[in-house]
Amino acid sequence: MTRKTAREIAVELCFAAAANEIGTDELMDAFFAEEHYATLASESELFAERPDEKQMAYIRTLTDMSRTRAAELDELIGRYSRGWKSERISRTARAILRIALCEILYMDEIPAAVAINEAVELDKNYDEPETVAFVNGVLGGFMRGEMPEAGTQDLQ
Repeated sequence: MTRKTAREIAVELCFAAAANEIGTDELMDAFFAEEHYATLASESELFAERPDEKQMAYIRTLTDMSRTRAAELDELIGRYSRGWKSERISRTARAILRIALCEILYMDEIPAAVAINEAVELDKNYDEPETVAFVNGVLGGFMRGEMPEAGTQDLQ
């Protein structure tokens, strides 16, 4: 399983976590239960392979951070959501933005440009082009506004 696939699974869990009041451990246990995961594999190629230990740790970290830091992440999303009201942002786009911001802010081993590119590419699978452009704009605005020392030359 690639990091890209693990990231997409983390987005799925982030989406589910936003809709449920259960903890990350309980959510992960239910999601990755053998029977449940097998049904997912029969529905989508995304779940064809089970994550290994390292990938599970990555998924758990992103899911937990996106949940425990949701207010902080949503404040950043709102700050850079030019022309979009909060209720207009799809739950999928919000989950993707939260995951990307977690990677940028808290996972030094993932370059910001990679996190942004992966978020935009992932959103293309779920949302309309207008929303994809919005995701790109929020993340680009965040980088210019919050992390200008990173520069924007590698974000294009």
